[in-house]
Amino acid sequence: HCLGIDWGTVRIGLALGDTETKLASPIGSVGSLEAVLETAKNDKIELLVVGRPDHAHGQQRPENEAFTAFVAALEARSGLPVTLVDERFSSQAADKLGAGTKRDGSRDAVAAMLILQSYFDTL
Repeated sequence: HCLGIDWGTVRIGLALGDTETKLASPIGSVGSLEAVLETAKNDKIELLVVGRPDHAHGQQRPENEAFTAFVAALEARSGLPVTLVDERFSSQAADKLGAGTKRDGSRDAVAAMLILQSYFDTL
């Protein structure tokens, strides 16, 4: 199984993916790295697929450092392989799918699903 992750400074959207069927589905959002690690452990995750914000490979912004630190901690603490994929349009696409609001976190979970599905689609 794979865990799709839509990182944000407030919420982290999560989606579960099956490597055999290559299908992803949103499972919710959490507020901390610890919660991501717990989900990965409970769901017997073998690969973490993290959406890379478009600004993380361009100009220097405060979010870049936070994102880089999150990914480094995720790799170190989970012991799992981490793959980064471009998430540039995942939140807008989640909005078009009617994914709910920013406040309830469902948008983040759908964005994580789209990130993971885009990874599967490139395999």
